[in-house]
Amino acid sequence: MRALLIIERGCMSEPAIAIRNVEKRYASTHALKGVSFDIRRGEYFGLLGPNGAGKSTLISIIAGLTHASAGNVAVLGHDVRRDFRQARRALGVVPQELVYDPFFPVREMLRIQAGYYGCGRDHWPWIDELLERLDLTDKAEVSMRALSGGMKRRVLIAQALVHKPDVVILDEPTAGVDVELRRTLWHFTRDLNDAGHTIVLTTHYLEEAEELCDRIAILDHGELSVLEDKRALLNRHPYRFLSLELSGNGGPLPESVERLIEDRHEDTLELKLEQGRDFIADVMEAIRGAGYRIQDVRTREPSLENIFVELTTDHDKDAA
Repeated sequence: MRALLIIERGCMSEPAIAIRNVEKRYASTHALKGVSFDIRRGEYFGLLGPNGAGKSTLISIIAGLTHASAGNVAVLGHDVRRDFRQARRALGVVPQELVYDPFFPVREMLRIQAGYYGCGRDHWPWIDELLERLDLTDKAEVSMRALSGGMKRRVLIAQALVHKPDVVILDEPTAGVDVELRRTLWHFTRDLNDAGHTIVLTTHYLEEAEELCDRIAILDHGELSVLEDKRALLNRHPYRFLSLELSGNGGPLPESVERLIEDRHEDTLELKLEQGRDFIADVMEAIRGAGYRIQDVRTREPSLENIFVELTTDHDKDAA
């Protein structure tokens, strides 16, 4: 069996990460406002939110890089402050920034990193497997400063996994990388999750979260806005989108159609229809009545991006 498929398992009823009433204040900024939720063991979890929502602050608290002003966090039952050694041993974090030592070759740097966690020579085969799985074998003796940005990103992932943590946090891991690397990373993280590792993903590429995650939490203005199973979240809004390609020299569209327009580009309209209220046949008839011919029709269900934008922008409207 491949080393990738072996992880130590504890009590499966214990959350991978337990977050309880966490608050964080920076002078006049209230970054987190009593956030509470659990991340289950073995799930692929999405932690989403707009810029400034508190995601990075929460990750820093989980990783022990900063302390909460109130509340507590535990990783596999280990409090991140009282039992910080055990908590950090159970956790691997892939940071958003490219932070590395520029002088060490890749393999040597990974061996040094493993040593920080008390992992000796018996761990070196796992390091070699990480190099292979992340397509880094031919770069193993190259210094970090000589690598491209994408290769450095792969090394950071290997560095976070070098001690075989049960829980892995990926903070914007595909920001600025090419399509090939993105696919490599997602294939690898799926394998890790299938092997039992808990994966926590933060990303602004919401199609990635929609594809990969089992459950999703959305932070907004330092508060937990949504915590829901992905499928339930996608099904919670009873609307669909209707894309119409029009031709002809018709007149103004009736108000009943104008109010539904979500996007307009040249001869194409995208309409947002509420199920049970706005009927496709009625909309198409009204458009034809305005003197247009309908050349093409496409429908689609709401994406996670549509729902995310609606949830986070509604908060701003209510506050205004």
